Amino acid sequence: MARIVIAGGTGYLGRALTRRLVTRHDEVVVLTRGASCQNDGWRAVRWDARTVGDWAEELEGADAIVHLNGRSVDTRATRRNIEELISSRVDPVRAVGGGLAGCASPPPVWVQSGSLALFGDTGDEVIDESSIPTASGPPEMVSVCRAWETAYAEAVTPVERSILLRMSIALGGQDDRATLRLARIVGWGLGGTVGSGKQWVSWIALNDLLDILVRAIDDPSMTGLYHATSPSPVTNAEMMATFRAAMGKRVGLPTPAMIARLGAPILGTSASLALTGRRCVPTRLLSEGFSFRHSEFAETVRAALETSGAGRH
Repeated sequence: MARIVIAGGTGYLGRALTRRLVTRHDEVVVLTRGASCQNDGWRAVRWDARTVGDWAEELEGADAIVHLNGRSVDTRATRRNIEELISSRVDPVRAVGGGLAGCASPPPVWVQSGSLALFGDTGDEVIDESSIPTASGPPEMVSVCRAWETAYAEAVTPVERSILLRMSIALGGQDDRATLRLARIVGWGLGGTVGSGKQWVSWIALNDLLDILVRAIDDPSMTGLYHATSPSPVTNAEMMATFRAAMGKRVGLPTPAMIARLGAPILGTSASLALTGRRCVPTRLLSEGFSFRHSEFAETVRAALETSGAGRH
């Protein structure tokens, strides 16, 4: 039985990972801005995600720290929101780094979440771990991700093994906001292509992402940078057609790029989330023998609609 500390464990991915680790009888400590409490199989410990406090005692002698903190990027791309997106990622990373620096016996493993949005919009180019990100792209994506990874690189030195997972959109589970939002759009009859429809969407089934996280915790040979994404990215047109088919909707009105840009602020989101794309693949995971259980997008969408409840609306 291992003791795993999860920063950001109350979010969509953190809750799913906690459930997975508890089922295999690990001791899970979730760092949360909420109240400290004892739950069924795991403990919540309060922290402010900015400063080193009593919570750092949980790091002493732990087997791994998994860092998932970060405000949702599904927000308007204002300067203030971008600054908050950066601080919501950078401040907790620095706090964990400060906590680790004070440990006599720090956890040997730090698994850090990142995002493939770092690459901005890359057209049809196939992007893997050897691809070099440019500094160009929407700031709510590129600037946020660059600051996030820089903070991690500066904070991670006390641990023996560090793993950075650049993640794609994860589909599946009861709290799957991406599937719920796409299902709502399709249900409104607006499930056509967005913009050209040629922009690539990198995705992963939640269960596969959880498998990768658990492997990163357990496998001593796993270290460095990985793309945590399905080997089968799809275009926006393919994605929307798949959701329509899964929901029994024959027609979906397209959304031209100009309408997307005008409508995004009204919906409280950023048009760049839909209008930019990245054709990312997990070269390192595949070369190291990782087997994806869900590589077919249509099957993943059907399962995500069912588990999220969106398919019943």
